[in-house]
Amino acid sequence: MILVFRLAWRELRGMFRGSARGLGVVLACLALGVAVIAGVGTLREATDRGIAQDGRRILGGDLEVDGGSQPLPDSLRGWLAARGARVSDIVRMRSMLIKANGNGSSDDRLLVELKAVDQAWPMVGEAVLVPPGTVAGALANHGLLAERVVLDRLGLKPGDSVRLGNASFTVRGELRVEPDRIATPSILGPRVLIGADTLPSTGLIVPGSMVQHAMRVLDPKGTDPAAFAADLRAAFAGQGWRIRDPGNAAPGVGRFIDQTGQFMTLVGLTALLVGGIGVANGVRAWLEARAGSIAILRCLGASARTVFAVYLVQVLAFSAIGIAIGVVAGSVLPILAGPLLRDVLPVPPVAGIYPAPLALASLFGLLTAFAFSLPALGRAMQIPGASLFRDPTSPTEAKIPREILAATATIAVILAALAVLSSPERVLSGYFCAAAVATLALFELGGWALTAAARAAPHSHLPWLRLGLANLHRPGAPTRLMLVSIGLGLSTLAAVALIQANVRREILDQIPENAPSFFFIDIQQDQLAKFEALLAAQPGVAPAQTVPNLRARVVAVKGVPVERLHVSPETQWALRGDRGLTYAAAMPAGTHLTAGAWWPANYTGKPLISFDAGLAKGWGVGIGDVIRVNVLGRDIDLTIASLRDIAWRSLSINFAMVASPGFLEGAPHGFIATVRVPEAQQARLLRSVTDALPNVTGIRVEDVLQAVAALLDRIATALSATGSLTLLSGALVLVGAVAAGQRRRMRDAVILKTLGASRGQIRAAWLVEFGVIGLAAGAIAALVGSAASYGVVRFVMNTAWVFLPGTLGLTLLLCVTAMLVIGYWGTEAALRAKPASWLRNE
Repeated sequence: MILVFRLAWRELRGMFRGSARGLGVVLACLALGVAVIAGVGTLREATDRGIAQDGRRILGGDLEVDGGSQPLPDSLRGWLAARGARVSDIVRMRSMLIKANGNGSSDDRLLVELKAVDQAWPMVGEAVLVPPGTVAGALANHGLLAERVVLDRLGLKPGDSVRLGNASFTVRGELRVEPDRIATPSILGPRVLIGADTLPSTGLIVPGSMVQHAMRVLDPKGTDPAAFAADLRAAFAGQGWRIRDPGNAAPGVGRFIDQTGQFMTLVGLTALLVGGIGVANGVRAWLEARAGSIAILRCLGASARTVFAVYLVQVLAFSAIGIAIGVVAGSVLPILAGPLLRDVLPVPPVAGIYPAPLALASLFGLLTAFAFSLPALGRAMQIPGASLFRDPTSPTEAKIPREILAATATIAVILAALAVLSSPERVLSGYFCAAAVATLALFELGGWALTAAARAAPHSHLPWLRLGLANLHRPGAPTRLMLVSIGLGLSTLAAVALIQANVRREILDQIPENAPSFFFIDIQQDQLAKFEALLAAQPGVAPAQTVPNLRARVVAVKGVPVERLHVSPETQWALRGDRGLTYAAAMPAGTHLTAGAWWPANYTGKPLISFDAGLAKGWGVGIGDVIRVNVLGRDIDLTIASLRDIAWRSLSINFAMVASPGFLEGAPHGFIATVRVPEAQQARLLRSVTDALPNVTGIRVEDVLQAVAALLDRIATALSATGSLTLLSGALVLVGAVAAGQRRRMRDAVILKTLGASRGQIRAAWLVEFGVIGLAAGAIAALVGSAASYGVVRFVMNTAWVFLPGTLGLTLLLCVTAMLVIGYWGTEAALRAKPASWLRNE
């Protein structure tokens, strides 16, 4: 081993002086892939640390007790007061904010997320107001604070009057910073803040209102929040409240960060996989450049193992440098990107060095370097010295020893296992690994088919065409390598583009013609007649679809409390907060039952429920199982009588839970309605309804869909940017492949020019070669991208997938263009070679 290290070091000194051909690509490819994985892991750890350190401010206290649509009882306040705790009450709901003395158009009213707070708010953190002041002072005497977007949209300034329901308020300023915004996010509209003592005057709290009551708890004794929460649950068992402590201050944010980090890690693994091709190519080019040295070592008596060890040490040395660069970049990138991501991330990340993600990224890089360099090294150790002197390209043609193949396969399995075990979504990572292997095999098969087709192609009378096709199957041709290099990156981009296009089409382009214009919520039973009269008085308004609406919270499924229930990730949303619950005697039109049967119209037995089939699958329930829900503070057991396939895309009123009539009819509740009206009449209808029925809120469907589309566009931009990293890695590998074969191309160009070929013929031949490779790679990338996008859209997002030839055509064009540009660059460099010097050396 001393001799191995001495020989390796002597050649490494020459490499560091600038004679390293090929291993520079190894360094760059590993650095890029490791940097992405390390950066994503570090950013995730830094954000998690930020949530952990700032959990009390995010939550607004040591505990939050969420009572859903029901006010929290005084017995809870007494229990907390007996333990010296301070409390702050918060009520959230949606409403229409109307500018007083407006012009009567839709521009003088806005759907907002209303938050009513008491004088103790905020107990943790500080609200920033413009102009500066205290929250209690600003909200006194029917004061109101709003986000800047509200003031801008309605043209408001401090001192202006606005209306919420039946009450008038005075705008006191802008709510610049809301300390607990993450714990109480605004989803369908911007935030408006009022005092809790003024909320009753608005008349917005009515039976069946979509309202959320919560209480923040601050324990001055410093009791462990988790233990405090456990005592609270034990004291009020069976209440169905959602109790959170600072460790669970923002579960939605945590899920978002985990999912985003998962995607980014997979992108990094893809970039590293593509970079692995660059490693194989770089090692191959390096060994070809060192053919003379290998021959000399073998002729002087060096064994195959010695040659293998010498060059393995060199490869690992350069790989270590690349990994180190990637680790440094990955650890610094989140710190540098922190200011840019301030408006994107929910909490500021805590800057620091996090060893775990850096070590994981290093391990990924090291295993990749091993897996992709061993085959080329195995070929080199099989070549006798004499054959190397005769044929400098022979290392690429030698067979790989079985033990090297076994070691490579073992490392590949370890790499896949590491990717799965280190992921929060192991099933998804498992599918990714299987897809990666299948994709590599597909591109390898495509490369083999392309070389076979080129070999079998009829001879053309055009010399440049015949020569270009021959370049695809000549000995040592990098056809398969180039195909894989550009194809993997483009496959990722094609998949991202197709997912984006399908989701946008699902939301906007495929809205049914009879989709409603408005959802009106919180209509009371004694207001139904007036509401329908208002609709009838408006020209062009279709009859409304009106459905009873109660608020219910799932507290147990098949006897298992929600806190201990394990369900599929895509159905967890239905267990968080209140859900809509309705009742119906007859089966609604368009209902498609997948199991069970609907109850008779005159049914009067125990409460039954028709349940969403998708949720039933995710929760593991079926016909006859019992779901316990809390309605108006009372637990009710609902037995599943049927399962329904719900067409959510129709945008009609759909409920995951439809109960049998009788039991729920007597409970206080409101109604929701969908209304279709021509666009020209929408503003008049909204103004008419909200002026006559101040507690009723109108939600314009088009505005919501446009907001969702804008969000999707931002997400798609981020996905495309991260997916471009894979394409960058592929381009880097492709450039390395062209550079690795440059010496061969220069020699070919010299021979061809000596035999009378013109520069135009040589250039055309090589462009044929690159163009055909680009065309084949683009076609396979389009196929792989289509399959990947189909799997994500159909089975992860559970929406319809359509074939989009325009997107795939753009992928194909991009691939061919990239190959021709890089090929032209390589052609011009090779054509500049002077024949005289090459012929003298030969």
